Parts: sequence; C-alpha cells; structure tokens
Amino acid sequence: MSEIEYDVVVIGGGAIGENVADRAVQGGMRTVLVESELVGGECSYWACMPSKALLRSGALLRTTRNVDGAKQAVAGDLDVAAVLRRRDKVTSHWKDDGQVEWLNGAHIDLVRGHARLTAPKRVEVTGADGGITTLVAKRAVAVCTGSASMLPDIPGLIDADPWTSRDATSAQEIPSSLAIVGGGVVAAEMATAYAGFGVDVTVIARSGLLGKNEPFAGELVQQSLEELGAKVLIGVSPVRVTRDETDAVTIELDDGGRVTAEEVLVATGRVPQTQDLGLENVGLSSGDWLKVDDSMRVLDADGDVLDGAGEDAWLYAVGDVTHRALLTHQGKYDARIAGDAIAARAAGKTLSLTPWSTYAATADHAAVPQVTFTDPEVASVGLSAAEAEKAGIRTRVVDYDISQVAGATIASDSYVGKARIVVDEDRKVLVGATFVGLEVGELLHSATVAIVGEVTIDRLWHAVPSYPTLSEVWLRLLESYGRPTE
Repeated sequence: MSEIEYDVVVIGGGAIGENVADRAVQGGMRTVLVESELVGGECSYWACMPSKALLRSGALLRTTRNVDGAKQAVAGDLDVAAVLRRRDKVTSHWKDDGQVEWLNGAHIDLVRGHARLTAPKRVEVTGADGGITTLVAKRAVAVCTGSASMLPDIPGLIDADPWTSRDATSAQEIPSSLAIVGGGVVAAEMATAYAGFGVDVTVIARSGLLGKNEPFAGELVQQSLEELGAKVLIGVSPVRVTRDETDAVTIELDDGGRVTAEEVLVATGRVPQTQDLGLENVGLSSGDWLKVDDSMRVLDADGDVLDGAGEDAWLYAVGDVTHRALLTHQGKYDARIAGDAIAARAAGKTLSLTPWSTYAATADHAAVPQVTFTDPEVASVGLSAAEAEKAGIRTRVVDYDISQVAGATIASDSYVGKARIVVDEDRKVLVGATFVGLEVGELLHSATVAIVGEVTIDRLWHAVPSYPTLSEVWLRLLESYGRPTE
C-alpha cells in the first residue's frame, strides 16, 4: 500500500472533475484525479456527445427535405450504419487517450480505480489489480461522481434486462422496435433519434413530454414524433414488464393496454452515484444527494458546512451529485467556481457568497439554460411561467409564432415554432425564455445574457437583431410586449 499527499483530490474524472482539477492547478494546487472508468466521463461517452451524434444526421436530412431545391437532391433514406460509425468517432471509440493527454498537459495527475473516503481528507483507491493507493488531501477533496439512470420499482422490469440511457447511446445494433418509459429529455431525444432510424417507437409518458418546460414545448415535440411515426401514450403507466422466450418485451399498462417491443428503454430519472464512497466515514449518508453551499462546500444534515466554515471545511461536491442542475455545462460552471474557491481559501482569502459574486454559483438558481435536441429543438433558460408564478413574481407572459419571422421563412419551407418570454413586471427584466423550433438552440445564449445581466426591457429595445435571421423574434416579442414610454 502506498500513500501520496496532494493539495486537492478529485473523485470522478468526467467533465466536472476535470474542470475542478484544472482550476485548482491554475490556483497553484497540486491535484490528482481519480477515475474508475474513462476519463471524460458520462458526457463524452454515454450522454451529451453520442446522443447528439445520433440525432444530428436525421435532423439534417429532415431539414434538407423541407427546403425546395435541396430536397430534390436527396435520394435514399438515412444510412443508419454510417450514423453509428460517426457516433463511434465522436466518442473516440470509447477510448480516453486524448483526455489523458489533456490531463498531462494540464499537470493533473491521474490514479485509476475505485475511490472511498476512509476519514476526513483521506481517500483509498483500489485499482483493477486490487492494489490500494491512499491519497491524502492537504486542502480539499471534491466528489464529482455524477449520477446514473434510475430504474423504477416495476414488477419484472429488472428481469427484462432493460436499456438505460447508456445502452441507447452506445448500441451497435438498432432494434426493430423500442418502447421508451419516461417523458423527459432522454426519452424525447432518444425517441426522436430512433424514430428517425425507422424504428417502431412507442413512448409511455404518464405526465406528457418535457414536463419541466412550458406546456407548448412538449405538445410540439409530441406532434413531431407522431409525424415521424412514433406512438406517444399519455396518462398511462407500466404495471408489469416481461421478456418472453422469443426475447420480446411486453409492458402491461394500468389502463389494461399492452406494448410489445424488441427492447425497452427506461428514462425516468437519475440517482446520485454516491454509494460505496465511504461517506459514512465522514458523517454523511451513503447513496444520498450531497447538499452544498454556493461555493460547492458540502453541508451536513443540519445545513451547516461540514466540519466548519473555516480552514477545516475540506469536502466539496460538484455536478450531478448535488442535484442542483443535472447538466454538463452547469456542472462545469460549478466546477470552475469550486476549483477557484479551493485555491482562494488555501491562500487565506475570506470569500463572499453574495449572489453573482466570483465564488457564488448563482446561475444554478436563476439562469439555467438547456437545449433539448428533439425535432423541433427546445431551448429554455430561467423560469417557466408556472415557476415564476409559484415563486410569487408578478409577471407578464409574451408569446410569438417564430414561423412569422423572415429568418424562419429562409430556414424552412414549413417552419413550426414558438417563443415565450416571462417578464418580471416589477423590475422590468426577463426571468425566463423558451424557444421551440428549428435551430433555436443558437438563440438561447442571448436570452441567458439578458437574464443574467438583468437587462431591462427598455434597454433590450436597443439590441437590434440582424435581418433576416431567427433572432428577429426578439424584436417581435418586444413589439408584442409594447414599446417603453417616457
């Protein structure tokens, strides 16, 4: 058994762990990353990157077929085998050589194996060969182990060997039929991808699609999926799942109906990967989400910083494990704050956690952007109209049909889309925005800047959108809201 001392030990080598480590190193901290699978983590190999690679080709083909002059040049159907080859390239064929090379260039050490906390600031790593390395952190340990697919307690489900999101994004063979349980982002995106492959897709979404978004988002995505040939079952739930001797999966529903498919994908939520991390050895509960303050320091059961707020506060958690915003880009934002905070505290600085200050992850509460790469895309940031009302904000909601702007006419011969802004009427600033339509993901950052910068409606009138682009929808939304008065 060997023992090595570092300033910072980061558990989990995904995008979030990489960013914590990078910022800590830039702050002068000697840092090691511990990873039990592939450096680069879920996003690089099983989530963001492969899922978008699976979606891209079909989206481009459908877009081309909606533009006269281009559609005449398209012959044949989607080459699914080629899509899978491109997906494999995007994931570097599930090899992390490039990511390891980046770690070396960033001066971050790597230890491969399963990490467990054995005491404050002590991490025991068991390698594939059974060898044990003890890492001692002089300053901080950061838990960046992410989340995993949740399997609901449905009789027979486990025995039916269901797909999780990992299986859906890494499949080397495409089934003839696929049942999807769930209505969130993973369910909607994979339904879009597999329906585009020509698979017979059935989505079982008890509460509808994309329920965390504005209602019109899920409605437009459902309409598109049905046009692709998918079936979307709303208001029903699975009560039993069986896989028979022919390897077919049958899902019995609570309304007496049945769905039979070659494979079933379960996309009903996430659970934290905090089991077997030794959290019980430092006064926390194994398997729980880790609560943190806005600089990512772990809080105890009473809501206080673990082991105190001063130099003794050593444990940080970043990314999905905190359950703040289960998105890679948001986790990377938190990671940069955490790494900087660790280095600053090590230098003896007292940090302010007031909203929007250097070391406070305020965007997690007020301005989380997300693009769902369905067809049409759904791009949202901040609060929905319902969330703003629940928060007690006096709002005005403005909608606009994106197909009416010149940029939409140029983009497609049959553009379908809608935009909404949610305005805080007391402060006259945006608190939420949602866009649904072709290529609206590129509209989202302008809305994010407006919300984070608390740009007033009066000032937004002077942000002139270029013509003819989709950004003209901003002008139309403002016109619908009404010009400012003197």
